Amino acid sequence: MPFYSIVAKDKSGALDQRMAVRPEHLKHLETLGDRLIIAGPFQNEEGKATGSFMVIEADDLATATSLFEQDPFIKQGVFESWDISRWGLTINNSAGR
Repeated sequence: MPFYSIVAKDKSGALDQRMAVRPEHLKHLETLGDRLIIAGPFQNEEGKATGSFMVIEADDLATATSLFEQDPFIKQGVFESWDISRWGLTINNSAGR
């Protein structure tokens, strides 16, 4: 099954909203189970979240889009923009880090 990524940018000034919605977002990620490959925020130099990167496993782009669009960060308007693309894992040096 192929992987799909989402690269999302937060709206300007959305950090407080992001933090308020974050518990719902994390619950949503839990519902993805083994389909969720990796997820985490983009951060500025102060460590404050500025967007998100996630990779899921899905049958096709339509399924991946549907799963991503259920995320509370999208549904509640945290993101200014996002792009969903098929993604290939070539190298994985993260094991054991």
